[in-house]
Amino acid sequence: MKIIDLEPGDERLVSDLLPVLLELRPHLDEDLFHEIYDEGHGSGLRFTAAYDDEGRCVGAAGWRVVVNTSTVRSLYVDDLVTASDARSTGVGHRLLAHLEDHARVSGCRLLTLDSGTQRTDAHRFYLRERMSISAFHFQKPLS
Repeated sequence: MKIIDLEPGDERLVSDLLPVLLELRPHLDEDLFHEIYDEGHGSGLRFTAAYDDEGRCVGAAGWRVVVNTSTVRSLYVDDLVTASDARSTGVGHRLLAHLEDHARVSGCRLLTLDSGTQRTDAHRFYLRERMSISAFHFQKPLS
């Protein structure tokens, strides 16, 4: 498995990473993805892709280093998804390990993420990866 941090403008963001990301974020399309990344990159948004031995993208992660009063300095994972036909093959584990390395190099104290309450399989995975449930995430739709 090969894990690659993709830079803005890299064609693989759309050709390889986006189809996997759509499994988690089906509301995205190519234009919205570009719009989000163009704006988000300035505030630290990055994307990482995992490729299997045949060169097929089987995992995607969106992440950023965040500095705030709550966690001081942490690596926040916006998106973490393994292609449905590659789950339980170590892709998620390898992506998380890669992100942990980024966090350590960046001087982060924590690696954090939010996960929808309905994603029970993902929760089992995060708990196996020695992550703990440390907070509730609240939201309020704005009209």
